[in-house]
Amino acid sequence: MTVLIVDGQGGRLGKQLVKEVLERFPQQEVLAVGTNSMATESMLKAGAPRAATGENAVAVACRKADVILGPVGIVIADALLGEVTPAMAKAVGQSDAIRILLPSDKCSTMVAGVGNQTMSALIDDAMNKLAEILK
Repeated sequence: MTVLIVDGQGGRLGKQLVKEVLERFPQQEVLAVGTNSMATESMLKAGAPRAATGENAVAVACRKADVILGPVGIVIADALLGEVTPAMAKAVGQSDAIRILLPSDKCSTMVAGVGNQTMSALIDDAMNKLAEILK
């Protein structure tokens, strides 16, 4: 399976996700795509074996992915301070991949029922959900 990690801004969440996926699921193909070059570079530093940047990279990678991981903002046009273009949000939203989205208030969107979990707890939950999918 191909696990696609999409992130923007400084790529901090994407970096953590790349690290966790590589540690917990080393047999899976991991692809990282940043909405900007700094996010992509951050995910490469975390060990992403393949990475790309930008709108077209998101669109192409979403067609090839089996699972997409990232902040909830990747499905909301103009999120992440405008870095998520409408085409990016559409590509993620229309992908046949299973999406595991982590809530973040950085995209001006609140997800009810989530509570005040730390990002580490959210990443652990995302990895548990990924493990269920990969069974």
